[in-house]
Amino acid sequence: MTPATPVIDLRSDTVTRPSPAMRRAMAEAEVGDDVLGDDPTVRRLQDRVADLLGTEAALFVPSGTMANQIALHVNARPGDDVLVGRSAHTYTFEAGAGGAFAGVQFTVLDGDGRFSAAQVEAAYKPDDHHAPPTSLVVVENTHNMGGGLCWDRDALAGVLAAARRLGLRAHLDGARLWNAAVAQGVPERDLAAGFDTVQVCLSKGLGAPAGSLICGRADDIRRAHRLRKMLGGAMRQVGILAAAGLFALDHNRARLADDHANARLLGEALANADGFSVDVDRIHTNIVLVDVDVSRGTAADVARRAAHRGVLVVPVGPQRLRLVTHYDVDRAACARAAELLAAA
Repeated sequence: MTPATPVIDLRSDTVTRPSPAMRRAMAEAEVGDDVLGDDPTVRRLQDRVADLLGTEAALFVPSGTMANQIALHVNARPGDDVLVGRSAHTYTFEAGAGGAFAGVQFTVLDGDGRFSAAQVEAAYKPDDHHAPPTSLVVVENTHNMGGGLCWDRDALAGVLAAARRLGLRAHLDGARLWNAAVAQGVPERDLAAGFDTVQVCLSKGLGAPAGSLICGRADDIRRAHRLRKMLGGAMRQVGILAAAGLFALDHNRARLADDHANARLLGEALANADGFSVDVDRIHTNIVLVDVDVSRGTAADVARRAAHRGVLVVPVGPQRLRLVTHYDVDRAACARAAELLAAA
């Protein structure tokens, strides 16, 4: 790859850069001291997201990890057991914070990141001094390491009903809930209904530079406010970032369908390439999981060769690559990336 070769970056939808219009919105944002509750742009963002999700309140935080960890602390006590799907972000990719900060332990339910009401009931531990009592179920929708899978709405309703029968709280890790809503053609509030807390991220498919929100009932968000302070997440004139989030909600939600179409284009092209295997039917949104035949080497080998050709991808297993589409790679770039990967 020469310095002049344009890079097609499919490592994550977090690599997007603010558009000129988003930058203008940030530069012109009305700001105040958010720690004192004085930032009007933050307040508008919080009200907007709470309305979109059908919750009483929302709180702006720096990251999805912080939002999820706050949610664990709001919904469970130290020593409690939390049910999560396989490779759930809260369990796998948050640096052990669930145990270190919230003090919970996790029971991982088998599957592709999704699980059933029957699994919840089978894994439930009652309040007994010999074992950690189960107090919380965490659902990730879409599921990152499952390949951007959307939850079936009937299955999701069953899980929530089981949680209620058992007296459990429920948290939705909706970092890519926007993608799920577009893919299933339903409002975000329909997918958030029934959960005690919901986390949504602005810096993935929506393309804002930073920020997530934790949403729920007003009393839970009041607790979340103090927890944000404890974690160092209270910020001052952060309306500059909130303005990017508002712009993203207004301009970048509907176009997520383009990312989904581009992901399918990538998946179909690589499914027909020698040495690659892709389950195209499992491409629900903007994430493509590609299995590499050993004849091509390891996933890391292919990623390294692809980088030399100007395509950046992430190995997520010895023989598996993850490709993520976003608004900084158009359809032509995705088609070119498939060609270059096939040649890698």
